[in-house]
Amino acid sequence: QVQLVESGGGLVQAGGSLRLSCAASGSIFSFNAMGWYRQAPGKQRELVATITSTGTTNYEDSVKGRFTISRDFAKNTVYLQMNSLKPEDTAVYYCNARTLYGWTHNWGQGTPVTVSS
Repeated sequence: QVQLVESGGGLVQAGGSLRLSCAASGSIFSFNAMGWYRQAPGKQRELVATITSTGTTNYEDSVKGRFTISRDFAKNTVYLQMNSLKPEDTAVYYCNARTLYGWTHNWGQGTPVTVSS
């Protein structure tokens, strides 16, 4: 079972940028897709960005044009570049992997992002 460890979160002012990393303990090559989720206080976890094994990306509407997901197979790492951050982006960010059976239940600790106005 591949373990996923997120890092790179922090406190940033509105309009700033952060790059999140998700390091996998094993190969991510075999997964259908990798994704970044976020959970804001008092809200459900939502999927914000995905990248398939062929490199196709997809974004939740509120982050389109501001966030970019990428992955490095050699490093078994997935990234989320977040630009033009807004206070509503404040959340704990998690990565996950999708198999033929759907997204795994193997959640990491996440990395918190706080955007101040």
